[in-house]
Amino acid sequence: MDPVTISVLSASIIVGLAGAALAGLRAWNGWLELKKMELTQSIGERGLPPAGGRIEMADLKERVRKLEAIAAGIDL
Repeated sequence: MDPVTISVLSASIIVGLAGAALAGLRAWNGWLELKKMELTQSIGERGLPPAGGRIEMADLKERVRKLEAIAAGIDL
């Protein structure tokens, strides 16, 4: 094969791969924007968690602290 043909063929392959990569990146960016929009919309609908959920979360955090203290050998 002629070196010119090989260089033209390789250049066209590189340009094709670059185009496919750019299209993939644009699709990925669009998907991320869609997910961001869905998350902000769902947070706006829910608002703050109910007080019971916050109390339960605080209870779970306290239990984790106690378990970590037991694992570290600290006597409460």
